[in-house]
Amino acid sequence: MNFIRNTIAVLVGLAIAGLTITLGIRVFPQWITFEAFAPFEHWQRFLYSMRGDNAFFGFLLFISGLGTTIGGVATALIVKYAKVAYAILIGFIMLFIAMLDVIVFPYHPTFYKISIFLTFFPFSWIGGKIVAVIYERKSKRRIAEKMNKSK
Repeated sequence: MNFIRNTIAVLVGLAIAGLTITLGIRVFPQWITFEAFAPFEHWQRFLYSMRGDNAFFGFLLFISGLGTTIGGVATALIVKYAKVAYAILIGFIMLFIAMLDVIVFPYHPTFYKISIFLTFFPFSWIGGKIVAVIYERKSKRRIAEKMNKSK
């Protein structure tokens, strides 16, 4: 049963991270150069049009970190054990997807290619750690309450 729960947690975390990144890109309408919402069909043309715009790629790094953190939190909330490890798994999968994007579409600036390694793992770790700290505090509070009741 834990395998199914953990698999669902990872899929939910990936979906939330992907949705956050996609919606983050759509926030600024001047960046979107196509009418229909089909991000994979237009991605190469879009990246080509953004070649010199370092602000876009900086924002993409920021929104990727935010999305990975939120996805890591969602994953850590769903899994029972090894919350931080599963959150880091979200970061690893998102890094793999970003590396495929960089390999397939060559229009990313060099700082982006380097920074994705420094974005996905730390931010997904932070997402898992947030949940782990909250759960740890709750368990300490429960233990303290039990100790007070037994006196």
